[in-house]
Amino acid sequence: MSDLTAILLECQNPDAAIREQAEQKLTQAQNFNYPDFALALAKELAGEEKDVTVRQLAGIHFKNLLVAKEDALQTSKHHAWMGMDAANRTAVKSILIQVIRSPVNIARHTAAQACAEVAAVEVPYNQWPEFLPAIMENITGAEHPDVVKISTLECLGFSCERIASLENVPEINPETTDKMLTAIVDGIRNDRPDPIRLSAAKALRNSLLFTKKNMENKNERDMIMTAICEATQSKCSEVRAAAYECIAQIAYQYYDKLADYMVTLFNLTTAAIESDEENVAQNAIEFWSTLCEEEMELIDEERHCQSQGIAEENPCMKYVAGALERLGPLLTVILTKQDEDCVGEDDIWNLSMAAATCLGLIANTVEDAIVPIIAPFIQNNIKSEDWRFREAATMAFSSILEGPSSETIGPYVNHSIPLLLAALSDPHEMVKDTTAWTIGRICELHVRAIPQETFPTLVNGLSEKLLTEPPQVASQACYALHNLASAFSDDDAGSTSGTNALSAYMQPLLEKLMQVVDRSDADEKNLRVAAFEAVSALIQNAAPDCKPLLKKLLPVIVERLQKSFTISFLTNEDKEHIEGVQGLLCGLIQVLVLQLEVEAVAPQGDSIMSNLLQVLQLKNATCHEEAFSAISAVCDKLEAGFVKYMDALAPFLEMGLKNFQAFHVCSIAVGLVGDIARSIESRIQPYCNLIMTALVESLRNPALHRSVKPPVLSCFGDIAMALEAGFEPYMNVSLMMLMQASQTIVPEDDEELMDFVNQLREAVLEAYTGIIQGLKDGGKTELLGPFIVHIIQFLETLGSDENKDYEVLSKAAGLLG
Repeated sequence: MSDLTAILLECQNPDAAIREQAEQKLTQAQNFNYPDFALALAKELAGEEKDVTVRQLAGIHFKNLLVAKEDALQTSKHHAWMGMDAANRTAVKSILIQVIRSPVNIARHTAAQACAEVAAVEVPYNQWPEFLPAIMENITGAEHPDVVKISTLECLGFSCERIASLENVPEINPETTDKMLTAIVDGIRNDRPDPIRLSAAKALRNSLLFTKKNMENKNERDMIMTAICEATQSKCSEVRAAAYECIAQIAYQYYDKLADYMVTLFNLTTAAIESDEENVAQNAIEFWSTLCEEEMELIDEERHCQSQGIAEENPCMKYVAGALERLGPLLTVILTKQDEDCVGEDDIWNLSMAAATCLGLIANTVEDAIVPIIAPFIQNNIKSEDWRFREAATMAFSSILEGPSSETIGPYVNHSIPLLLAALSDPHEMVKDTTAWTIGRICELHVRAIPQETFPTLVNGLSEKLLTEPPQVASQACYALHNLASAFSDDDAGSTSGTNALSAYMQPLLEKLMQVVDRSDADEKNLRVAAFEAVSALIQNAAPDCKPLLKKLLPVIVERLQKSFTISFLTNEDKEHIEGVQGLLCGLIQVLVLQLEVEAVAPQGDSIMSNLLQVLQLKNATCHEEAFSAISAVCDKLEAGFVKYMDALAPFLEMGLKNFQAFHVCSIAVGLVGDIARSIESRIQPYCNLIMTALVESLRNPALHRSVKPPVLSCFGDIAMALEAGFEPYMNVSLMMLMQASQTIVPEDDEELMDFVNQLREAVLEAYTGIIQGLKDGGKTELLGPFIVHIIQFLETLGSDENKDYEVLSKAAGLLG
């Protein structure tokens, strides 16, 4: 392409029309002659006389030839590359490798990324034997400047990262990983300049997935660990931080190989946590957080094995318990190093947050043993004159609430409530914020430890903060009330006596929370959503004596939704805000309808449905999810009486069933079809052509998310049960779809896919059961004749499959019966 330079620059033009035209030209060139286009981009990247922006754009476009977010498109792009003639690919690769040696930094960096994409496609299949020799020569060759070595190590790191991210890639042969590791360890040596060591450390972290053979060999493992540990002592903080990242990754991937190095790692990490720069200390803390996660999993496995009377293959070494007496107090000191500018900033990660997270993981790992280690710090500082120590003590307490038994932590919870309620009025906002969060955690985890006489003070104390405190503190108060209400979900005493401890506060709490929703600052710190969630939890866990209140609340919420459609907006932000509120109101309508009796819902049915259908006219997937869920609740409640809304609902239902892009909407719409079939039974017949066509289209659509397919298959059974003999027109297509789904096979080592296949099988069994029952009730069982052999074969296959779960077995037995 003679005008490629100009076209690339036009892709950056501020005029959208010019940009779009330029992108179309590039797409046309790619489709017309892919090999020439790839080569032209590589040459553009290599042109030392070219403008650096053009070179970078060429590299990015080349990379995009091989990269996609979706797996299917990614595979397609890789196939297109490998479909090129080998000579053409070699020509492009030679240019890319050469550009890594460019004197221009951006060109080198871009070429490293482009090379990595090609390496990810070819190296696992041994299609680029020249790659690693060229990489080694760049790193070890004395004639190459440091900047080239850095870019080359970047390329190696990117390559490892990309290969690790791809699915169904063959294992890289040991010779290749040896060469990779040799190049990386050479770069991380302590006599190398810090920029090279940094790139090498990052590359090592990405390569650890492929070094299992090397880590199994003690000499090679010692060499790797020595290089990393030496890097933790670099004068450059970035190198030290990268080294600790490697150590955390090793803890994750090679826990069973740590024993020989734990004393050294303990000394290095605790020293870094205590006195190193923040980015280094954070990564040192991450090592212990990772160890906790590994040990929690191993402890769970040990307990399972003990319960089954079998030996545990991978014992937990209890490194965290061994470090507890030093590590626990050290982390409490780090908790006092808060960043005052980050009050209420949930998306900011800093040293004190890392320490709190790690402390929580330790508590879950060592359980009761954490309490005597941390309790003295809490008791000594909860009333400190220094706000930093008050906040740190409160945060430490919240961090150890999960893990220890109620018998151990309960007495501390019991005595803490008056102190925490007083701290809700602390002069420092961060203390109030953490206090409200801690109360919420107590309500979630240890509500039974709250003294009965303190309950009124607790509810009123939280309620008082809803309208008077800044959004962050008010949001945490909503979170606490949500958890407090949720604690009554299994309140058998309340259902028996007709009341519970919440009943006396239900009306004032609901009124105040709905005022929170209307706060002018409710968009901040997730306050509005937190308030709606608290209202929802209160409604869901209301005792029977609150039903009259909920009956009055339903038309109020419906009216709020109705009024929301009259609010004008000027900007997209205003529109999104209004639609967000409408979705939340739909959620409240759902929980209210589920809680109330049909006598309370039916008079409001027309108003509820007209407003929910209006929500479905919006172009907002989240609103559609909430509206369909609320309609399901109305359908379940009204049963046969729901049929009068079907004419108005049908076009929206079809739209939801065909919304393959927003698959959550599609899934909920499928669930609604099942609810409708069960509620109105044979009266669903006039809408079945529309529904069944949409369901079959969804199964045939390759873009549909696989999680929707089991509910669709199961839905066939619901419709058959409703139609009985009337299901005959849909028999063949339904059973063909079920037969295809029942033949799905996946590799046994892919647990995620095995879970999906079990869900698929459950759905197939449910559908078969529903179809058989429906045809039996309709006196049409002879229609099953041609399919019986296949159904029996499917059951035989399940009987011999060791990967089936109990749900599949149970449903298979039901079908057989």
